[in-house]
Amino acid sequence: MTTRDSKATQTAIRPLARRHFLQQCGTAAAVFAAPSWAQSRTLRLGTTVDQTGLEKGIGSDLVKGATAYFNALNKTGGINGAKVELVTSDDQFKPDLAKANAQAFQADSSVLGILSPLGTRPCAAIVETIRDFAVVGPVAGAAAVRKNSPPNVFWVRATFDAEIEKLIHTAVTLGTTRIGIVHPKDPLGLSILASFQKVMAEVKLEPVIIATTPTNTSTDVEPAAKAIAKAQPQVVIMVLSGVAPLFVKALRDAGGTSTVYGLSNAASAVNITAMGDKARGVGFAIIVPSPLSNKNTLVRSYQADMQASGWKDYTLFGLEAYVNARVMAEGLRRGGSKVTRESLINALDGITNFDLGGMRVNYGNGNRVGSTFVDVGVVGFDGRLLT
Repeated sequence: MTTRDSKATQTAIRPLARRHFLQQCGTAAAVFAAPSWAQSRTLRLGTTVDQTGLEKGIGSDLVKGATAYFNALNKTGGINGAKVELVTSDDQFKPDLAKANAQAFQADSSVLGILSPLGTRPCAAIVETIRDFAVVGPVAGAAAVRKNSPPNVFWVRATFDAEIEKLIHTAVTLGTTRIGIVHPKDPLGLSILASFQKVMAEVKLEPVIIATTPTNTSTDVEPAAKAIAKAQPQVVIMVLSGVAPLFVKALRDAGGTSTVYGLSNAASAVNITAMGDKARGVGFAIIVPSPLSNKNTLVRSYQADMQASGWKDYTLFGLEAYVNARVMAEGLRRGGSKVTRESLINALDGITNFDLGGMRVNYGNGNRVGSTFVDVGVVGFDGRLLT
């Protein structure tokens, strides 16, 4: 009885064991048939931005814009079957922290590149330090930072020099002849002043006033505001970013009626909101199309992907990061199924005439400034930036 029962049990087990064995073989065959990179690999990218300091509003916009694109991309299968992950570090808008964050990414072999670092001085610290993997879309417009930029850095946005030229020519086209400038008395401000003076000479105009603040982060803006209010230029170009709302308020409180034109680094949603009703009529150079317009495919895609991620706060910096993310993704795609740091740099270098549906990006032949797009937007009655 015991022996028969044992044989019956063995007879019942054998087909099940055989079936299990075949199932295991089939599973193994499927695993071996799939490329190893597609089984579990994640394409990791790092970004270092301000999350707790003066420019945390811009930092938040940058993270949202890039994340919205990568979320949409991952939902459709990612890149060559691998999902993209964005690892974010806070640098508080401090160059030493930005450098340390970049070095940490560099030391992590799973990170393929850095996306959209924020700020002229933080970006300069990164550019001077990082050499062996891609840095795409630094959010800094100072031409001086780019002069000695290594070939692993792929700038997307146009320079501040191009923005200054656009603002002055826009003013002149509107019949303006009395133009002034306020800039921080630091390397960034002085380099932009040189560009301002060059373009003013080209249009045969003399500056009505050149006013300064101690630094780009100094809140001591009242003396400059009073000097400009006294000189009364028709247009004053504002080379300030995080303290821009303080300057505009101080200018209006001092009786200044000049039209204010700011660079793109001051055109954050946080700044425009902080200016309140004093933002009306303020113009900004913008280096991507207006994120509030749906005239082109790029902006429509950005808005749709932001909504899909649960965000409806469309901003210039969000769209800039979205563009940078698309450029990085194109490099990853072209870098091959087993993309490495080296193949990513080579792939980015091969991007030419990349049409984003409203702006184009070109690299190759040693060129590392991908876009020349510059426009001017003006804050309307409802606080929206219009073009």
